Amino acid sequence: MFSHVTVGTNDFDRARAFYDTVLGALGQARFISGDSHAAYGAANSNQFWLLSPFDKATASPGNGNHVAFLAPNRAAVDAFHAAALDNGGSDEGAPGLRPHYHANYYGAYVRDPDGNKIQAVCHSAKG
Repeated sequence: MFSHVTVGTNDFDRARAFYDTVLGALGQARFISGDSHAAYGAANSNQFWLLSPFDKATASPGNGNHVAFLAPNRAAVDAFHAAALDNGGSDEGAPGLRPHYHANYYGAYVRDPDGNKIQAVCHSAKG
């Protein structure tokens, strides 16, 4: 459905280290990296991009926006949340079921060090 999602950062090195670890917990590696940009995923698939704003203005998170990353299982959601908190992120919703979405919706929400809200979610039954 989408090509890529991009979030901005005011401290690229810190953000790249954060996303290397957090997305690594979901099995996603950085496949493009430059002085002020990085991409995770694969060249011919959905991608997540991190960059310093082109206009040189301060990056800021959107109110009501968040990016949800698909996790292969619930353990990966737990690992994502732990990695985020261990690498400068903050909790926005501990790992757990959210049955108001659907019976198997297992997710966790965090903010990255720049304040961007991100999530990992598994839609499968236990496992």
